[in-house]
Formats: sequence, structure tokens, C-alpha cells
Amino acid sequence: MTDGDLTTEVKGISLITEQAKEVLNQRQLIDYRDHREKLIRWMLNLGKDPSSAEGYAYHTARRRADDCDKFYRWKWSESGYTTDVTHDDADAYMRELVYGDRSASYKTNIQKTLKMLFQWRSWEYDEDKWEPQLSISNSRGATQPRDFLSREERQQIREVALEYGSVPHYNSLSPKGRKKWKRYLARRFRKPMSEITKSDFERANGFKIPSLVWTSLDAGLRPIEVKRAQVQWIDTDNAVLRVPADQAAKNNEHWTVSLQQRTAEMLERWLEERQLYQKYAETDSVWLTREGNPYQSHSLKYLLEQLCDLSGLSTDNRSISWYSIRHSVGTYMTREEGLAAAQAQLRHTSVQTTMKYDQAPVEDRRDALNRMG
Repeated sequence: MTDGDLTTEVKGISLITEQAKEVLNQRQLIDYRDHREKLIRWMLNLGKDPSSAEGYAYHTARRRADDCDKFYRWKWSESGYTTDVTHDDADAYMRELVYGDRSASYKTNIQKTLKMLFQWRSWEYDEDKWEPQLSISNSRGATQPRDFLSREERQQIREVALEYGSVPHYNSLSPKGRKKWKRYLARRFRKPMSEITKSDFERANGFKIPSLVWTSLDAGLRPIEVKRAQVQWIDTDNAVLRVPADQAAKNNEHWTVSLQQRTAEMLERWLEERQLYQKYAETDSVWLTREGNPYQSHSLKYLLEQLCDLSGLSTDNRSISWYSIRHSVGTYMTREEGLAAAQAQLRHTSVQTTMKYDQAPVEDRRDALNRMG
């Protein structure tokens, strides 16, 4: 392939930037060019509204193509060449921009570009869409954590996790009632009603969901950490998670994360129960979905929405996702023990990342108003 081939354009938008040429070898350039061509053609023809086959205007597509190139080059400077960028990469990139001297408008545009990039990856590779950790306001030039759960809401979610998906005890049901619940479990476990047994009733009342939710409420697990969590992380005797450096989500450090004793007990019960299920026989993953897949952002968001609905918590005018649990941990740990404790609990390498949680929760501000009279 000649150098001229590498400068091929799509409707005036360069597939290979001069900056990319400086850091990639010939084979990498070929791969990156093909990757960029798919993205740029999608932007021009579908990107604005894929359902209506409406693309972006040329100038918008060119600017976003340039912004994507900067993001990819940042990723390469961190860990070498790849086109497989992740949600964690996008969040880390945005955190760096937040503490830079760029304008709020620039930061907002970059976030829009990254959302578009992961919308394309969802279209092209069937990946999850990106839900940014930071919400960036162009008008105020500020960044805030996404909506977090209050203390009361955390307690409600913790308690309702014990009820989620539960069914009456097998022996307490009449034949008619048992038939009704068997029909429900047949749909839930996707098996014939004739194959539903007493063990399925016990399975429905298992400890998977409570252990997942309670551990996240204590450790502020990111969706990627729920996905990566290994049995070896769990030390129930000492009520901690021990996350090895090579499995940490955003850094290469070992982390020891505190858990409540009741959470450790819930995990211990789940680990015992977990051994009964065939889908865990050849994996060290702590939690898998009903279909035997790792949890993703969308499945965790759905679970949290179900828990909110079950507990009567309104999500109107709020941006609720699994990160709402993590942000509540950061906010209240900062209020109770300070930034250093929150930094360790949330596994941040830099205290600057934790500083966004140094804010007064709404109940603290209400108490202040009451004292003010």
C-alpha cells in the first residue's frame, strides 16, 4: 500500500491524520484507516438519527472525526495501539479534560463526540452505549457526579434487594397456588412448566441479587467491576474485597475494599449457593445473568430500575444508572471519613478524581436550613 493510499478521504474527511502517521507503523495505519472509514461513513449517512438514516452535516462529521482521532491517540499513549476503546477509556479521558484548561464548550463537544462514537460501536459491534460518569454542563462549565442515591434510598434499595424476585416457600402453597408460581418460574427460568421443581423455588429465593447489590452499595462497584469480579477477590473472614492489580478497572494497583459484616455474610451464602449452578462450573465470575452472561451497564441499570420501582422510589427528572450507587458511596464516605477514605474505597489513584464527591448531600443542606431558621 502506498503512502497515497493512506491519505484517502471520504467526502473530504481524511482517514489518516498526520499525527496518527507519526505514531503508527504501516500495518497499524492500514487497520486504523479501515476502522476510521467505517466510522466516518456511518457519521455521514446514519450518525445523527440511525432510525431515519439521517447523517451529520459535513462540518460536524469532520470535527467529530478529528475529536475521535485525538481520543484514539490519547488511548495509544496510555497503552499502545488498539481500536478497541472502552467506556472506562472514555471516562478516564473526560476526567483528564475536566482538570485541564479547555473551555466548558470544548469539553461538552468532546463528550458529545464520545457518546456518538459509542453509539456507532453499539451499531457496528453490538456493544453497550456509553453512560458518562461525569455530567458536563456547557452553561456553567462545571462537572458533577450523576444523580446519586440518598442515605434513605440506599437503605431502601438494600432492603428491597432481599425481596426482588422472591417467591413463596414451596411447602406453604396449595396445589392451585403452586401451579400459579410454577407458571411464573417457568417464564422466569425459561424452561417447561413440567420441569419446575422444589429446587427452582429455592433458587428463586437465592442470594445472588442481594450479594451483588449489597457489595455494590459498600464498594461502589463500577459496571466493569461487576463484570470482572472474581471469586478470589472475596475475603469473607475479613469482610473485604481484595482486587489484584492486573484486574483493577482503571489502574495497576492492588486494592483492599471494606465491606460491612452483613454484606460479607450475604456473599458467603451466595458463594455456597453459586456452586450448585452448572453455568458457574467453568468460570470464576462471581455473578452471571440468568442467561449465563456477564453483567453489563444496561442489565445493571435495568436491575436498579426494577429495585427503584419495587421500593417506590421515583426516578422522574433523574439520571439513574448503576453509577448512582457508586456516587452515593463516594459522597457519603467523603462526608463521614474524608477524601482519603473515599479515594481508597472507590479505588481512585488520584485524590483529584475523588474531589467531585466533596459536596453537601441534600439532607445536610436541609439540616443547615433548619439551623438557620
